[in-house]
Amino acid sequence: MPGGKAAYPSSVLMNAVPAAVAGVGELIMVVPTPGGVVNELVLAAAHIAGVSRVFTIGGAQAIAALAYGTESVPAVDKIVGPGNIYVATAKRQVFGTVGIDMVAGPSEILVICDGKTDPDWIAMDLFSQAEHDEDAQAILLSPDGDFLDAVQQSIERLIEEMPRRQIIDRSMSTRGALIQVADLNEAAEVANFIAPEHLELSVDNAEALARSIRHAGAIFLGRYTAEALGDYCAGPNHVLPTSRTARFSSPLGVYDFQKRSSLIGCSAEGASALGRVASTLARGEGLVAHARSAENRIK
Repeated sequence: MPGGKAAYPSSVLMNAVPAAVAGVGELIMVVPTPGGVVNELVLAAAHIAGVSRVFTIGGAQAIAALAYGTESVPAVDKIVGPGNIYVATAKRQVFGTVGIDMVAGPSEILVICDGKTDPDWIAMDLFSQAEHDEDAQAILLSPDGDFLDAVQQSIERLIEEMPRRQIIDRSMSTRGALIQVADLNEAAEVANFIAPEHLELSVDNAEALARSIRHAGAIFLGRYTAEALGDYCAGPNHVLPTSRTARFSSPLGVYDFQKRSSLIGCSAEGASALGRVASTLARGEGLVAHARSAENRIK
C-alpha cells in the first residue's frame, strides 16, 4: 500500500477484496508509516478486508522483503498494488521470483470534452489525479479552443483553494497539457495512443465515443461520471495500468489471484490414437525419446 505522501484505505480494499473473493488464504500487507504515524483508516480497511498481517515498511525494501523473505516478513507468491517509481522498479526486478499484477506508475487522467461541460468541473477532475504526485499526468483534449482557455482560467483560479496545490502545480506544469484536436474522432485516436489509466468521456454521447476507445484502464462515461467515483465507490477496481501499459494490461481483479492447471487424461484407445500423432511430430523434431514414450502406448 502507498503511504509516503498520503494514506489510502481505499487502495487496501481495492487490492485485498479481490484476493479474498478469489480464495487467497493469507494476505500480507506492507505500508509505510512516515514519522511513525499509523493511519487508523488504513488499518481498519485491512481488518475489514481480511488482511492477515501488516508490516509497517514501504518502498523498494518492502518489495524485496515480500519477494525474498526476511526474519520477520514471509516470502509471498504474488505482489500487487501501486507505488512510486522505486516500488514499480522493484516489482519489475523481482518478477519471476514472484508474480506481480502490473508495473503501475504515477496516476494519470485524460479527459475528452466537447466543450459543453462546466470548466470548473473539468479543472477539478484534472486536479483529482494531479494531487497524487508531482509526476502524475493530467491531460485535456477538446476541439473547442475557447473551452480550453476557460478551463485554463478555472485551473488558475481554483488551484489557490487546494490544500495540495504545490503538488498539483508541479504536476500540471511539468506533465499536464490542454490539447486542441480537430474533432472527437481525433481525440479518440490521441487517447488510444496515450492509453491512459483513467479516461473521462465528458461528451453528449459518451457510449458512442467509447466504441472508438481500444486502450484505457477505466473509462468514465458522461459529464456526471467523475473519475473520483471510480477511486472510491463506483464498483470497478482503481488499481489500473499506467504508462501506456493499458495497451496490454487490464484493471486488477479477482482473475489476478487465480491461475490454471491443465488436466490431461487418456484411455488406452486415446493414448494409441494420440501416440501416432505425437510420434510423427517428435521424430520430425529429432526427439526420439519423446517418440518412443508415445509409441509404447500405441496398440
